[in-house]
Amino acid sequence: MKILVVGSGGREHALSWKLARSPRVTDLYTAPGNPGTAQVGANVPVSSDDIPGLMELAKEKGIDLTIVGPEAPLVAGIVDRFEEEELPIFGPSAAASQLEGSKSFCKDFMVEFGIPTAASKTFDSLEPAVAYVRSQGAPIVVKADGLAAGKGVTVAQDEETAVSALKQCFEDRVFGEAGNRVVVEECLFGEEASVLAVCDGDSFVCLPSSQDHKPVFDGDKGPNTGGMGAYSPAPVLSLGMMRRVEDEILRPTVDGMKKRGSPYTGILYAGLMITEEGPKIVEFNCRMGDPETQAVLPVLETDLLDLFRAAHERRLASFPPLRFSPRPAVCVVMASGGYPGSYHKGIPIEGLDRLAAQEDVVVFHAGTKTAEDGSVVTSGGRVLGVTARGDNIAGAISRAYEAVAKIHFEGVHFRKDIGKKALQREPN
Repeated sequence: MKILVVGSGGREHALSWKLARSPRVTDLYTAPGNPGTAQVGANVPVSSDDIPGLMELAKEKGIDLTIVGPEAPLVAGIVDRFEEEELPIFGPSAAASQLEGSKSFCKDFMVEFGIPTAASKTFDSLEPAVAYVRSQGAPIVVKADGLAAGKGVTVAQDEETAVSALKQCFEDRVFGEAGNRVVVEECLFGEEASVLAVCDGDSFVCLPSSQDHKPVFDGDKGPNTGGMGAYSPAPVLSLGMMRRVEDEILRPTVDGMKKRGSPYTGILYAGLMITEEGPKIVEFNCRMGDPETQAVLPVLETDLLDLFRAAHERRLASFPPLRFSPRPAVCVVMASGGYPGSYHKGIPIEGLDRLAAQEDVVVFHAGTKTAEDGSVVTSGGRVLGVTARGDNIAGAISRAYEAVAKIHFEGVHFRKDIGKKALQREPN
């Protein structure tokens, strides 16, 4: 089969890497891709937001299935456009993608279908939002309503930080149109985890659980990022807790979207807080997480293409149970100095060749590009996702950081505590 993966980040490298391992894939293209995806298939210089260009590419190459990585083209309706032209594509429609594209839509949906989440209110202007923050007190969470590349959320520990976040949205326009509307919600307490569900509109199956690390510094300090690392599986999601996630969150979400006339086909990302009362939704995303994907896919042993085809063809109900490796995976993100703020680009990356053939280690490219002299240089905030597997979480952590130590670029920053919460739960 001829497969097209849309996107250029670490998630897309992980998707392409996994799909390339399927014996049914004969030709693999990534648009636009990065130096990592070029190692497992062919890159095509078409931007992920160029929907007409991607449609032409799918026609030209005779693509049997297009798989969309990032959220922006999904929210913009790439699936609807492809389906109008009878081009096979896997992902949610524009209507279904509003679960990520609009936080106020998502909140209203969860209230309607009784899905556990934080109490919240939505605002279209600054003054009433500030008044609400003052009435509720802190800690409190401020979220830009639209897409903000994972950076539109502020967990404010005091009222002034929350007010500042509101001003960033309404006055400073830091997030552009995404900040025209803001959701202010209660701060949930517990341990975060993520579940990626593959959905076909009626049925769903869950990939291995994971836990992301969003704050930029150790100990979950500093501003939120797109994610500084992840591990899979997440011990906080025991078998009993996973059943509650499926019964109380995923099942009513899939049923609710179908009832609303927007059946959910694609990847549904459930960002969870495991509270004393049980699992609650922090956010839904309409695609695979980044960097969770880089930790989850190495643990998945089922052929990913077979799984995606079954979901696309709406036959998940009869799909065999997924097979998972008993060996966990840990992904450490190596970021540019200054991220998630301003940072330099074009910095040479040294040491990648040292890990090319290392067993149980994969370096997923995210913010990289190939320079004119053929070397690999930085081109984004999150540069690399170094993923390693081990016999247990401790072994995977150790191997991941051993691999990180072999790579260097000027100003590199990474958290040194990825997986620490899992260690506290893993049996000795």
